[in-house]
Amino acid sequence: QVQLVESGGGLVQPGGSLRLSCAASGNIFSINRMGWYRQAPGKERELVAHVRPGGSTYYADSVMGRFTFSRDNAKNTVYLQMNSLKPEDTAVYYCYADILVRLTTTFRDYWGQGTQVTVSS
Repeated sequence: QVQLVESGGGLVQPGGSLRLSCAASGNIFSINRMGWYRQAPGKERELVAHVRPGGSTYYADSVMGRFTFSRDNAKNTVYLQMNSLKPEDTAVYYCYADILVRLTTTFRDYWGQGTQVTVSS
Protein backbone atom coordinates (compact mmCIF):
# COMPACT_ATOMS: atom_id res chain seq x y z
CA GLN A 1 0.00 0.00 0.00
CA VAL A 2 2.80 2.41 0.86
CA GLN A 3 6.34 2.57 -0.44
CA LEU A 4 9.30 4.68 0.57
CA VAL A 5 12.03 4.69 -2.05
CA GLU A 6 15.43 6.15 -1.30
CA SER A 7 18.12 7.17 -3.77
CA GLY A 8 21.37 9.06 -3.90
CA GLY A 9 23.74 6.95 -1.86
CA GLY A 10 27.17 5.90 -3.03
CA LEU A 11 30.89 6.14 -2.53
CA VAL A 12 32.43 9.55 -1.92
CA GLN A 13 35.80 10.83 -0.75
CA PRO A 14 36.17 12.60 2.59
CA GLY A 15 35.08 16.21 2.24
CA GLY A 16 32.71 15.38 -0.58
CA SER A 17 28.96 15.72 -0.84
CA LEU A 18 25.94 13.57 -1.53
CA ARG A 19 22.23 14.26 -1.69
CA LEU A 20 19.78 11.60 -0.58
CA SER A 21 16.15 11.57 -1.64
CA CYS A 22 13.19 9.64 -0.30
CA ALA A 23 9.80 9.59 -1.99
CA ALA A 24 6.67 8.18 -0.39
CA SER A 25 3.97 6.77 -2.64
CA GLY A 26 0.86 4.64 -2.48
CA ASN A 27 -2.50 4.89 -0.82
CA ILE A 28 -1.54 7.86 1.37
CA PHE A 29 -4.07 10.15 3.04
CA SER A 30 -1.66 12.16 5.15
CA ILE A 31 1.98 12.21 6.21
CA ASN A 32 2.97 13.52 9.59
CA ARG A 33 6.67 13.28 10.27
CA MET A 34 9.39 12.25 7.81
CA GLY A 35 13.05 11.95 8.50
CA TRP A 36 16.32 10.10 8.21
CA TYR A 37 18.07 7.52 10.39
CA ARG A 38 21.38 5.81 9.79
CA GLN A 39 23.04 2.64 10.99
CA ALA A 40 26.75 2.06 10.87
CA PRO A 41 28.24 -1.46 11.13
CA GLY A 42 28.12 -2.70 14.70
CA LYS A 43 26.18 0.33 15.93
CA GLU A 44 22.58 1.09 16.78
CA ARG A 45 20.35 2.97 14.39
CA GLU A 46 20.47 6.70 15.15
CA LEU A 47 18.25 9.61 14.19
CA VAL A 48 20.03 11.95 11.79
CA ALA A 49 17.41 14.60 11.03
CA HIS A 50 13.70 15.30 11.05
CA VAL A 51 11.27 18.14 11.58
CA ARG A 52 9.92 18.40 15.12
CA PRO A 53 6.15 18.82 15.70
CA GLY A 54 6.68 22.54 16.34
CA GLY A 55 8.34 22.94 12.96
CA SER A 56 11.99 23.25 13.88
CA THR A 57 14.47 20.79 12.44
CA TYR A 58 16.38 18.37 14.63
CA TYR A 59 19.92 17.34 13.66
CA ALA A 60 22.17 14.90 15.42
CA ASP A 61 25.13 16.69 16.95
CA SER A 62 27.50 14.74 14.72
CA VAL A 63 25.98 16.19 11.52
CA MET A 64 25.04 19.71 12.67
CA GLY A 65 26.31 22.33 10.25
CA ARG A 66 27.16 19.76 7.57
CA PHE A 67 23.81 18.14 6.71
CA THR A 68 20.65 19.92 5.61
CA PHE A 69 17.21 18.34 5.77
CA SER A 70 14.39 19.51 3.53
CA ARG A 71 10.91 18.37 2.62
CA ASP A 72 8.69 18.86 -0.43
CA ASN A 73 5.16 18.21 0.81
CA ALA A 74 3.67 18.39 -2.66
CA LYS A 75 5.87 15.49 -3.74
CA ASN A 76 5.82 13.57 -0.43
CA THR A 77 9.59 13.68 -0.65
CA VAL A 78 12.37 14.47 1.77
CA TYR A 79 16.00 15.20 1.05
CA LEU A 80 19.24 15.08 2.98
CA GLN A 81 22.03 17.23 1.60
CA MET A 82 25.26 15.94 3.09
CA ASN A 83 28.35 18.12 2.81
CA SER A 84 31.87 17.83 4.24
CA LEU A 85 31.39 14.11 4.59
CA LYS A 86 33.61 12.18 6.98
CA PRO A 87 34.49 8.48 7.14
CA GLU A 88 32.39 8.23 10.30
CA ASP A 89 29.34 9.15 8.23
CA THR A 90 29.61 5.77 6.53
CA ALA A 91 26.36 3.92 7.18
CA VAL A 92 23.14 2.69 5.67
CA TYR A 93 20.74 5.63 5.62
CA TYR A 94 17.04 4.91 6.12
CA CYS A 95 14.11 7.16 5.42
CA TYR A 96 11.00 6.88 7.56
CA ALA A 97 7.55 8.44 7.44
CA ASP A 98 4.60 8.56 9.82
CA ILE A 99 1.72 7.89 7.44
CA LEU A 100 -2.05 7.66 7.61
CA VAL A 101 -3.24 5.28 4.91
CA ARG A 102 -6.60 6.07 3.30
CA LEU A 103 -9.61 4.52 5.06
CA THR A 104 -7.62 3.89 8.21
CA THR A 105 -7.58 5.84 11.47
CA THR A 106 -4.07 5.43 12.84
CA PHE A 107 -0.75 6.83 11.71
CA ARG A 108 2.03 4.28 11.55
CA ASP A 109 5.70 4.35 10.67
CA TYR A 110 6.96 3.14 7.31
CA TRP A 111 10.60 2.62 6.36
CA GLY A 112 12.59 2.67 3.18
CA GLN A 113 14.92 -0.13 2.17
CA GLY A 114 18.02 1.87 3.01
CA THR A 115 20.76 3.35 0.87
CA GLN A 116 24.48 2.81 1.50
CA VAL A 117 26.72 5.82 1.99
CA THR A 118 30.44 5.10 2.08
CA VAL A 119 32.98 7.83 2.75
CA SER A 120 36.47 6.65 1.95
CA SER A 121 39.59 7.70 0.12
